[in-house]
Amino acid sequence: MSQIYLFRHGQTDYNLNKIFTGWQDSQLTPLGLQQAQSLGEMLKDKLIHIAYQSSLSRSTQTLDAVLKFHPECSARLTDNRIIERSYGLLEGKSHADTIAKFGQEQFDKWHRGWTDKAEGGESYADVEIRVQSFINDIKNKYHDSNNGIAISAHGNSIRLFRKIMENAPIEKAVTWTIPYDNYFQYEI
Repeated sequence: MSQIYLFRHGQTDYNLNKIFTGWQDSQLTPLGLQQAQSLGEMLKDKLIHIAYQSSLSRSTQTLDAVLKFHPECSARLTDNRIIERSYGLLEGKSHADTIAKFGQEQFDKWHRGWTDKAEGGESYADVEIRVQSFINDIKNKYHDSNNGIAISAHGNSIRLFRKIMENAPIEKAVTWTIPYDNYFQYEI
């Protein structure tokens, strides 16, 4: 059996300032860099043979901090099925401005609603489809091996990864806060 070590990137400038990030690139803050280093320390005694990241710098920077302890890692792969949820036209807009313009109720639907999405964006239901495809692929590739697999992902893709792996109901999954400085471990 293989072990998955799933973690969120460190805090970014957009996270700090409560701005919808989505597929936009936002750099790690000094705290975010510390969080990434902390993840590296937490995982340094695990074996990591394969590592996945999204194409966004916050994912790659965090994975850099983790992999500095893992010379045994022989494959570093980019897969955007684990990329953050797209917020479409909301990307780059602050939460406060969105609430002021559209109201708290609409903000809540776009932010945590299961099928709701801003124009040009994705819903949680949309993200679940691509995350399920990613999970199916890694299970097929690695279930018969004994690999450590690091996955440097994003809050919303992790929320759906957890929902699938833990068989959690939608109502629970949409309430989860995904930490910047911890990881989730699964066997496949």
